[in-house]
Amino acid sequence: MHSNFKLIFGILITLSIHFTSHAQNRDELLKSKLDSAFSELFKADEPGGSILIQQGNKILYENSFGLADLKTKDKFTSKTVSNLGSISKTFVSYGILILQNRHQLSTDDNLLKFFPDFKNKDIGARIRLRHILTHSSGLPDLRDVDKDSIFYLTAKDEENFRPLKSTDSLDFEPGTKFEYSNPAYNGLAMVVEKTSGIKWQRFIDQNIFKPAGMKNSLITDGSFPDKNVAHGYILKNNMYQEYDYGECPTFAAAGNGGVWSSIEDLKKYITAISQCMFTDCSVIKASKTIYNPSGWKGEKPPYHTGTWFVHQGFYADTKTEETVNVIEHAGDQGGFKSHLIMIPEKNISIIWLTNNNKFITGHIRRILLKMKYID
Repeated sequence: MHSNFKLIFGILITLSIHFTSHAQNRDELLKSKLDSAFSELFKADEPGGSILIQQGNKILYENSFGLADLKTKDKFTSKTVSNLGSISKTFVSYGILILQNRHQLSTDDNLLKFFPDFKNKDIGARIRLRHILTHSSGLPDLRDVDKDSIFYLTAKDEENFRPLKSTDSLDFEPGTKFEYSNPAYNGLAMVVEKTSGIKWQRFIDQNIFKPAGMKNSLITDGSFPDKNVAHGYILKNNMYQEYDYGECPTFAAAGNGGVWSSIEDLKKYITAISQCMFTDCSVIKASKTIYNPSGWKGEKPPYHTGTWFVHQGFYADTKTEETVNVIEHAGDQGGFKSHLIMIPEKNISIIWLTNNNKFITGHIRRILLKMKYID
């Protein structure tokens, strides 16, 4: 019996060493393949980016490439603060949900409650906050950004939302279709402000950044952050040109894309969400759950929760071969792009930021799929 026990124990030890070695070799191969892919996309003396892939508490991949600032030659690192573009909207949404959880507002409240100066009172009364959150309000974007591009270089949240209040008609009945709207989220940011009684930037800082430990994240209120941040660039005539505050219309508005953060801080954001650090777990659960309204007439079923896009595969509007369910939000503003992806069934999260106007999710998706980290 004793010899049998020793034999079984030996086999278990051998198997353990084998599987540990296999996992280590696989993880090393993943790093090698990702390094190779990104070395083709980023050059040391050009704008770059930072990438993090983790599974649970284990970092599968973390690396940074290129420069954060072409003038100072500061390198892009995991600590570099970069513009998140539309990932900012998830913070605005959580601000609304936190206030609802405190019984200070309801997502069933209509817009007229917060904006009594709506030109058409009936339209203001028909649109609920939940319609704005889920991009299903039907409000047309009446901003003429091309004609008034100089004005929109410095226009903030109020100036970007104001034209929407003058609409005489809707593109569709609220709650029946999906139509992504940036200025509607400028309005939501103002709702946070009107309800909390403080600047919405300060509200998010106090109620999300601080509980999550996101010490280096900030939200602009107009101009560019002062220091230690990336600048955004676009390639024009074979040269990278700065394209952010001062060059990109609507960049100064914050509710649609004014949050600045780093890979290091966004890792904390994901942890804070998973551990319900800044609001109740019931609120977090609701923020990841699709609401299916009656009377929906969209070509596709709803796939936006009011905070996140939730769907099978990595993209909401493009069918891909992987079958994993994904919770995600991307960002695209000026020369910045970004993506935050959570894959609950694999316990994998992916965060990347770039300041060279490149979207890199496809490279990550293909390698993870090929190496069977996802299926």
